[in-house]
Amino acid sequence: MRNLIVAVALFAAAIPATGAIAQSGGVTTYPVQAEFDDLTFGVETAIVGRGYVVDHISHVGEMLNRTAGDVGAAVQIYSQADIYLFCSAVLSRKMMEVDTNNLAHCPYSVFVYELANLPGTIHVGYRHMPEGAMQEVQELLDAIVKEAAGID
Repeated sequence: MRNLIVAVALFAAAIPATGAIAQSGGVTTYPVQAEFDDLTFGVETAIVGRGYVVDHISHVGEMLNRTAGDVGAAVQIYSQADIYLFCSAVLSRKMMEVDTNNLAHCPYSVFVYELANLPGTIHVGYRHMPEGAMQEVQELLDAIVKEAAGID
């Protein structure tokens, strides 16, 4: 499985910024030639610009790098990796009125990462939402990611 993940990551790095990759596990990523800080600023701006509040930024890459020795890891996965968590009162209410179990998809998240072994390509993306009403949220996530990445 790890080899598959590495192969998908290497393939993703070879795709131009205008191509999307739907990876196994229900994830869409867009590889972009950019600085990590510029892309994370773009993600935050795209979220806040729509009137949402970033509830939390999870610095997953930092945590993995910090704890690598504690868990006996010899491989650095990301040079940087953050996840932006936010919600929409309007969309969330609408989705949960359709199905109260849609609570499981809140808050919404957008991730940004740079692979340690492939510097210079930043990946920005999101998890796929279930079919049905949650597709409206997926469209929002795709619009945020494309705006942040400068993709038309």
